Amino acid sequence: MVNNKTNGRAILNSMSVMTATTKGAATREAIIDRAYGIACSAGLEGLSIGPLAQAVGMSKSGVFAHFGSREDLQLAVLDAAGQRFVSTVLYPALKAPRGIPRLRAIAEGWFEWARQSEGGCILLSAASEFDDRPGPLRDRIVKNELLWREQICRAVQIGVDVGDLAADTEPEQMAFELYSLALTVHHDAGLFGFEVAVGRGRRALERLFRSYAPQSGAPQF
Repeated sequence: MVNNKTNGRAILNSMSVMTATTKGAATREAIIDRAYGIACSAGLEGLSIGPLAQAVGMSKSGVFAHFGSREDLQLAVLDAAGQRFVSTVLYPALKAPRGIPRLRAIAEGWFEWARQSEGGCILLSAASEFDDRPGPLRDRIVKNELLWREQICRAVQIGVDVGDLAADTEPEQMAFELYSLALTVHHDAGLFGFEVAVGRGRRALERLFRSYAPQSGAPQF
């Protein structure tokens, strides 16, 4: 015979756990979102559990319940920044045709990231903050940077494969040059305005593409 009361309690307990888990995840995301906003202007080193707890209306122990340490919080914010970057830059670009159109879409998404990050880019500031400081944060930054450059190199190699780029194109070198161009746009956007910076960035981008075109002539884009 089935014990309905026992089953009922089990179902209620399961539902309570699910509700608590969902609420906990939502609270964690809310904390990360607020911390992300702070880090955009103050950097990861500007994050402090006390002021953050006050900003989200929680106790310090409440914040610590979601992040065991300040470093754990910084890592979570860094991961959130990486996810936002990929969503802004890479995912939309993957819808573009392979070759130069996709590389151009990656660059345009990167320029857009500079516009959205006018308050400050966590990814750039973190690289400056932790480039000479060994530890989990630096390790995560390096890992994310290598993964991103790998994506650019893959897009460049596809450009070679489809004939948009010269056969002797070195993906790592072109990725470095694309990266340098995007960093300059981001730098100038804050100092001289986004439209001026992106205008120069686009002209430099097309010049870069022409420099890597097959010797028989530039492809028709």
